[in-house]
Amino acid sequence: MEYIKVTKDNLESEHICCAISNNKDIQVASKKTWLAQRFDEGLVFLKSVERGKCFIEYIPAENAWNPIIADGYMYIDCLWVSGSFKGHGYSNDLLEECIRDSKSNGKIGLCILSSAKKRPFLSDPKYLKYKGFEVCDEADNGIQFWYLPFTPNVAKPIFKECAKHPHIEESGYVLYYTSQCPFNAKYVPVLEKTAKEHGVPFKAIHLESKEDAQNAPTPITTYALFCDGAYLTNEQMNDTRFLKLLFK
Repeated sequence: MEYIKVTKDNLESEHICCAISNNKDIQVASKKTWLAQRFDEGLVFLKSVERGKCFIEYIPAENAWNPIIADGYMYIDCLWVSGSFKGHGYSNDLLEECIRDSKSNGKIGLCILSSAKKRPFLSDPKYLKYKGFEVCDEADNGIQFWYLPFTPNVAKPIFKECAKHPHIEESGYVLYYTSQCPFNAKYVPVLEKTAKEHGVPFKAIHLESKEDAQNAPTPITTYALFCDGAYLTNEQMNDTRFLKLLFK
């Protein structure tokens, strides 16, 4: 498999894997705008030359859009290999390149979000354990912080206090999200419309800066849905799934 690094120079022409192929689609445009603003902060987006979900996205942890303390680490936003790409060792290729690149830039290890059991849109904990990652912190909602140190006796990454106990004071449904996930550009407005049509209190909080994301009340900032203060899920929803949740 050949891989290509997406940069400012080729961003417009490259397919970014996890959204639909039409570059004019709002999801693609939203994600590419977010990426373009992160490259100067050290973000790397490495993908297969073929179209499909086979890529890794990572950034120095100090610039991650998550409430974490992980100085000197590289934070993996997303490692996604699916469909026909699964089972060929491509995840290993991408992770090994991330390790090589991180070491060459003087990083002391990698860190990533996961959980005790596989959850949607999070890396598989079984795979992480197989590759040598260990849990270094855990929030009350079961979201875990995993790390892979490159040398012994380095400080473990941790969640900021605001993220360890995911809870908010607002009633109704409240969604925290960023533009890191392209699907949000399409489906957050769908949820807003659906909630309004059914008279359901719903508020979407778009985290538009690194500082806001790093102080959010949830470890996962790409998509975190709360109801009456309690954390519910990080799984993106369309109108059908949201209605099932409302009338469960």
